[in-house]
Amino acid sequence: MQNNLSSPHKVESNENDLLEEVLKGLGKQQKKLPTKLFYDEKGSHLFDKICELNEYYLTRTENKILKTNIVEITDLIGPECLLIELGSGSSTKIRLLLDHLVDPSGYIPIDISEEHLSKSVNRLSQEYPYLRIIPVCADYTQEFELPNLDFNYRNEIIYYPGSTIGNFTPEQAQRFLNRISKLTLTDGGLLIGIDMKKDRNTLERAYNDEMNITAEFNLNVLNRLNKELQTDFNLNQWKHIAFYNDEHGRIEMHLSSNTDQRVHINGTSVNFKRNETILTEYSYKYSIEEFEELISDTYRLEKYWTDKDNLFAVLYFKDTHG
Repeated sequence: MQNNLSSPHKVESNENDLLEEVLKGLGKQQKKLPTKLFYDEKGSHLFDKICELNEYYLTRTENKILKTNIVEITDLIGPECLLIELGSGSSTKIRLLLDHLVDPSGYIPIDISEEHLSKSVNRLSQEYPYLRIIPVCADYTQEFELPNLDFNYRNEIIYYPGSTIGNFTPEQAQRFLNRISKLTLTDGGLLIGIDMKKDRNTLERAYNDEMNITAEFNLNVLNRLNKELQTDFNLNQWKHIAFYNDEHGRIEMHLSSNTDQRVHINGTSVNFKRNETILTEYSYKYSIEEFEELISDTYRLEKYWTDKDNLFAVLYFKDTHG
């Protein structure tokens, strides 16, 4: 292990909690599964592939915004900061920040996939040998605490890229960011990406790629349940569906049953009718004004940046309790 890389801080998850959450979700009228099930090692790898797809404009557009405005962004953040990244994945986007920040004091990547996190921080520690890296393996959508740190820093910045905030309903997003703001106590900031409202065709193509990688990513949720909870989903009897819900301003991803079937989960039977769906993800789209208003009780908007077509936005907020 590199001297600058701490041992992973793991927030243990309870398998019974997951089982309870899955059974509760599948017991609803609109059956649903938690979005966090996407990100085991295979799912994280598939998502990396999705980010490279031509149809999936989000990642390349966000990267272009960051590259174009990186000096202004890092000037706002300031020197000697502690970066806390939610859902760090491969830790690719953080490199642009690290390359331009002045003397960053430390980096705390938080990710639910222990294998993916371990691989990414080992690479990162070699590329940035003077940066303190404190990996945290946790489901950041649940309550967790950061490890105690033995070094000083000037301010704390939560970095939440990729428009993942859209996976929450607006009410959930509001509560979530209020809770997350409590991780920053000195001079907190939030750098966040949001996907903006746009035409239906662009949105739906992004979630229905020609190579069917998004479909594989979605179906992997059932594969994971088969492995971790010993369920008996037959993946050949399910198909991926994604569409834009104009009324609610969100993409919805579902898994649709191809036939009447019964699935067993830890002794519990769950029946599905033909064409009945399991909701696996919401992805809400926002205008700048909508998102600013949504979290105005917790954060104050300082600056935002968009691409020329207003597909995506990166926003920088200051914590109002700081």
